Amino acid sequence: MERWLALELASTIRHDGDGGVADDLATVEGTARWIHGQGELLGGLVPAGGIAADEELRLAVTGLRRAVRALFARVVSPAPPSRADAHRLMPFDEALAHLNAVAAREPVAPQLDWPAGGEPVGRLLSDRRDPHLRLVAALARAAVDFLGGPHRERLRACSAPRCVRYFVKSHGRQEWCKPSCGNRARAARHYERRRTAAEGGPAPA
Repeated sequence: MERWLALELASTIRHDGDGGVADDLATVEGTARWIHGQGELLGGLVPAGGIAADEELRLAVTGLRRAVRALFARVVSPAPPSRADAHRLMPFDEALAHLNAVAAREPVAPQLDWPAGGEPVGRLLSDRRDPHLRLVAALARAAVDFLGGPHRERLRACSAPRCVRYFVKSHGRQEWCKPSCGNRARAARHYERRRTAAEGGPAPA
């Protein structure tokens, strides 16, 4: 299944499996684990031994996540946004300005490498050495690419009970982020129909 770094960042707020919401970036250790897990998507910015995360980096990543999730909510509107933070979303103008400001913290130049006998490979050249700055800017650029690209039109907020994830539709009739959410939603609808019928009201659509 195709992965998008911006969607991975937004999905660090998720259903905890017990009726609540979990935050993978709630601690410095959790933030370091998540960053290390995105090594492939980050294109070599994360060393094999991980990155030395601290509270300042955690706050920078979670601040960017707030902006990304607010912009995701704008994309799926007028459908409801994720329930996780619908009541405290960053204002749209603030979210847009924050995303662009973070993306601009690392000026980069595209370069083409073409080794003898090999395939050409594009990369971004930067004169910045701060790994934290480079990482957060890369996350922001990934969000810019996603929100400015064709996948944005297929972004949805999962409507299954207790789910708080955003997802990209892979086919026309997809309503939920994964099969287990579909099973939960169908079970909830079945229960609601039975309850309404037992009370003598009209069956829900």
